[in-house]
Amino acid sequence: MNKNLFLFVLFILISGCSFDSKTGIWGHGEKEKERISELEKQQKQIININKVYSSDNIFSKEIVLKNNIKLSKPKKNLFWEMSSLNYQNSLGNIYLSGIDNTFLKKKIGKNKFSMSNVMSSPLVSENFIILSDDKGTIYKIDQGGKVHWKKNIYKKIYKKIYKNLVFSIYNNKVYIADNIGFIYSINLDDGKLIWIKNHGIPLKSNIKIFKDKIFLINQDNRIVCLNVKNGTKIWDIRAISSFIKSQNFLSTAITNDDHVVFINSSGDLIKTNLDYGKVSWSANTSGSMLAYATDFFKSSNIVIFNDELIISTQSSIFSYDVSTGFLNWEQDVSSVGSPIIDGDNIFIVTENGYFVIIDRKLENIISSNYILKILKKKKRSTVITGFIMGSGKIYSVTLNGYLIVSSAVTGKVESFKKIGDPIISPPVISDGKLYILTKNSRIIGLN
Repeated sequence: MNKNLFLFVLFILISGCSFDSKTGIWGHGEKEKERISELEKQQKQIININKVYSSDNIFSKEIVLKNNIKLSKPKKNLFWEMSSLNYQNSLGNIYLSGIDNTFLKKKIGKNKFSMSNVMSSPLVSENFIILSDDKGTIYKIDQGGKVHWKKNIYKKIYKKIYKNLVFSIYNNKVYIADNIGFIYSINLDDGKLIWIKNHGIPLKSNIKIFKDKIFLINQDNRIVCLNVKNGTKIWDIRAISSFIKSQNFLSTAITNDDHVVFINSSGDLIKTNLDYGKVSWSANTSGSMLAYATDFFKSSNIVIFNDELIISTQSSIFSYDVSTGFLNWEQDVSSVGSPIIDGDNIFIVTENGYFVIIDRKLENIISSNYILKILKKKKRSTVITGFIMGSGKIYSVTLNGYLIVSSAVTGKVESFKKIGDPIISPPVISDGKLYILTKNSRIIGLN
């Protein structure tokens, strides 16, 4: 065999391995082209769910805290390697050195789609940061903002699709899922692709990886469990679908007894065995809502604290018994991000700007403060897009680019910092530093 013929045969063999037409990954078959064309149409017709869904039950009441809150000692975390820090999405009082110094401020990537309404927070591990833009490029940068590698797996037919990625670090690999339907794994050290699967249906949840299993929810409310080695399906569960597809990420959490809890876009909480997908219990959080409201469903992350499960929807915050699924209590106030639990208190911030403290034992609201009032009146026409507790203070970010600081001890707003760019993902804290990723793909580090 001559050299040219050998290279041609080698190319065909490699192509056969990497561009699997059966799965439609790179084959660009007619079905895949039709599916992508339909996704493009859907994205052009995206409805602003916040404007369409309205409720007469929007919380807007200030309550003065009678006694200062006693907090636990701040705990220092060295890494933030998955969505909401850990398997239970339980954040608590995290150590933060401060926000006076800006040690990192750099634009990474090229966000170009106007429909970007939600973005994954960055991951932080050792001395590097993992983040993405809405073109679907994953970046690994150091604390100084230097790009060590970047990876984009998308071919030309996906160019016009807005990419909404979720990712998690596990065993020195980064696992990524997207709103097109791809799930793939890349090497953390050099960014090289390890494997890729085309699920065929957009994936709509944060990603959790536990005991070599990947847990996700797709757009059709199917819960899927995949093998970390190659992305093959281990089991799946079908639930009721919603008519309108929201951009908001759905949530998963791992219980302390090694079960998985999901919430889907119909408002169903489902607890399953992680090995076989056998359902232990299910509960619906949308019972008190209008029938059509489930089509506009969005929720906070599921938070598991001891034997209690806390979650907020767009109308209420709920407490469930993790073992039985029984409802403990419900309060008519909603959280824009993961409820933060410290001792007997739950700390949340509403989308319309109220910092609320709930006594989870007494099951009532003990404090509420309108934190947007610290901004000039013309700047208050915005929404809170995320929050976190750092060393006894609540750091809330807004869509119009502000960082607002409130005391978790007194419940009062204290100060604010202008970030500038719109912020559409919650801040994270790692190794005593606060990280903010803006809509314009700018990463900011404060300490």
